[in-house]
Amino acid sequence: MDNISIKLTSFSHGGGCGCKIAPAVLSEMLARLPLQLADPALLVGTESGDDAAVYQINENLAVVATTDFFMPIVDDPFDFGRIAATNAISDIYAVGASPFMALAVVGMPLDKLPIDVIQNILAGGASTCETIGIPIAGGHSIDAPEPMYGLVVLGLVEPEHIKRNNSAQAGDVLILGKPLGVGILSAALQKGALDEAGYGEMLAVTTQLNAVGADLAKLDGVNAMTDITGFGLLGHLLEICRGSELAASLEFSQIPLLPSALKLVQDGLNTGAAGRNWSSYGHEVALSGDLMTWQKNLLCDPQTSGGLLVTCAPSQTEKVLSLFHESGFTAAAAVGALTEGAAEVSVQ
Repeated sequence: MDNISIKLTSFSHGGGCGCKIAPAVLSEMLARLPLQLADPALLVGTESGDDAAVYQINENLAVVATTDFFMPIVDDPFDFGRIAATNAISDIYAVGASPFMALAVVGMPLDKLPIDVIQNILAGGASTCETIGIPIAGGHSIDAPEPMYGLVVLGLVEPEHIKRNNSAQAGDVLILGKPLGVGILSAALQKGALDEAGYGEMLAVTTQLNAVGADLAKLDGVNAMTDITGFGLLGHLLEICRGSELAASLEFSQIPLLPSALKLVQDGLNTGAAGRNWSSYGHEVALSGDLMTWQKNLLCDPQTSGGLLVTCAPSQTEKVLSLFHESGFTAAAAVGALTEGAAEVSVQ
């Protein structure tokens, strides 16, 4: 088999965080879970749909655990491994922690993919871990009908610096760290409609580690954080609103967008996942009558390895933005605010 001609995305029915189960379906699946064992050391569990679990070890230290895996979002094996690893590690940074170890989660159709392709996927993931100095210390692998790769990641954090998605305050400013549009670019790639510039944009944003989250968490006035992944900006912002019992407003003109994705979505390209997302939570969103369909689609677009969404006191806005920009997140911008009110999002 000619490895050059292998298109990883052709082996799966969905790629990246677009594989995620729609929010409404996931809520129904979890509705009958038994009550969790009460454990005061479990500081963050399943109650808020947060990015990672946090368990306190002593008064000065807590361990953070998360897992994330998905099917190919790109055809290059090494790039796929890098993106999947970056996406998984982001959940550690999103609660303000720093990773120290990872385990690989691997499912591959061994009758369809040559071993060297699988080796390159694993090498891509390992290269991302090497950039931050953490080992992949083991993992688990299965023979699966579709290729899947990701990581279990463990981190450490001081309890006082933990950031959750349900601790925002009325008056907080909303700051988004990365531009939207990864899902649109992924869909274009699968249709053979993504040019070299668009692929470069996609790869740059999906392999940029959100390590700045560990520093943001230590700033006074930073009240809540999450990362934007499969539920899109609206879905993950609604999680903040519900958990914090606040309303949110977004200024669409302030939201950073990937240039190639903007052109494609204006030309009519969309994703099935965006539609499923809107069906799940659209009743909790008030869109200005001036907004176009393509704008709504970008707000629901599933992001793979997306940016951090930070809520902070207005007095800290410039400091938060400066830290983002100094850390290489040049597109980071203030995109809205939180106010007292029912848990919903309005977009102008």
